[in-house]
Amino acid sequence: MGSLQLNSYGLSSPLQVPSNKSIKPSRNIISFSPSKAKIRAISTVPESTSEAKEPEEPPCVNLAFVHSVLLPDGTPDVHFRNAPGGQKLRDIMLDTNIELYGPYSRALLNCGGGGTCATCMVEVIEGKELLSPRTDNEKEKLKKKPKNWRLACQTTVGDPDSRGLVVIQQLPEWKAHEWNYEKLLPSEILSEIQSD
Repeated sequence: MGSLQLNSYGLSSPLQVPSNKSIKPSRNIISFSPSKAKIRAISTVPESTSEAKEPEEPPCVNLAFVHSVLLPDGTPDVHFRNAPGGQKLRDIMLDTNIELYGPYSRALLNCGGGGTCATCMVEVIEGKELLSPRTDNEKEKLKKKPKNWRLACQTTVGDPDSRGLVVIQQLPEWKAHEWNYEKLLPSEILSEIQSD
């Protein structure tokens, strides 16, 4: 007769028991006979008195990227992503297939993240408090640009334990339209979803 032990995750591991030795049944041991194909429980695990807690989601920053070109119906083209904090905005955009360079995306037309070409400019609409302060490169390259414009290669999004929302306008220098950003309260979002 062989024995199968179940751990707390429901995984099993075979126990090697010499056939001439006898063992005392203990908790979580199930005996089975391969020839009869029956499983018999020897004991059960007592239910935990503490309530099971749902595992908490790891911290991440939610990002909304607004494309510089409108959709055919005239609404902004918005792409939602999330990423752990502590990463460069450029890396997040490239890793999640968000257009960053526009017409400068070919090789040799951008510096590849060195902060010297200023082709990765973005406009921060919401969530500037989650971004790192402007670097000296940004101050030099963006001195004639609005204060909410940043270089994606120089901007770090939050810390590893940050949570929140950052709204980014892609390619602000190529933007041919204006749109308004409204921050909806959770109750307004719920009523808008229910009305659709």
